[in-house]
Amino acid sequence: MRWLTDPPLDGVSNMARDEALLQLVGQGESPPTLRFYGWTPPTVSLGYFQVFADFERIGPPASELAVVRRQTGGGAILHDIELTYSLVLPHGHPLIGSDGPNGLYNHVHGVVADLLRRHGVPVSRGPVGGGGCSHGGPFFCFERHSCFDLLADGRKLMGSAQRRTAHAVLQHGSLVLGRRFEQQKCAAVRDYTAMDIEGELCGLAERIVFPLPIEMGSFSLAEENLALQLRSKYGDPAWTQRR
Repeated sequence: MRWLTDPPLDGVSNMARDEALLQLVGQGESPPTLRFYGWTPPTVSLGYFQVFADFERIGPPASELAVVRRQTGGGAILHDIELTYSLVLPHGHPLIGSDGPNGLYNHVHGVVADLLRRHGVPVSRGPVGGGGCSHGGPFFCFERHSCFDLLADGRKLMGSAQRRTAHAVLQHGSLVLGRRFEQQKCAAVRDYTAMDIEGELCGLAERIVFPLPIEMGSFSLAEENLALQLRSKYGDPAWTQRR
């Protein structure tokens, strides 16, 4: 397993990098990869199936932020003060296990939940039978609660979504660290603890891929070139406003 840590990037760059990894891991040209990243400026990411007009109707300040459309489903996310991760694995990878790709939700969220509990965050799981990624419901993802989500005092703290191709799985998700916008109706880690998430990344990466070894790496030239090409897709209004 390879571990990448990016500085905060704009939404177009973040989505282009995730798709580049999905394509090249699926083609066997890149290793299975865990990536941590952030966002600047604050950005709303739309789920693949969401209607762009719904974004225009939510009102400021969120409607005035940068916007990008993800390749994964679910509700919109206002990305600001958070830890975002992506995990890209070829089909048949040991981390997928006997439970299939859905088991990745429970696995990654379970590792994060253990970390948060050690810092006193009262983490619980979403409602049993709440399903997975939904195409309906409130506009913002963090107002939807699935059985895979992490909650704190009944408010969503972390959620994830997937894109599955013929050869690989991309799972990415957001852990909210702090809130600056009224439209973020969710919990945040900083409501409960002042832990330094940057200091926890190494241990978090090791626990997510355990018992496999993991090495810190960097983007290959092929990945950087493909991500650069994909920027034109994610920066194109025809993609963002396609629905």
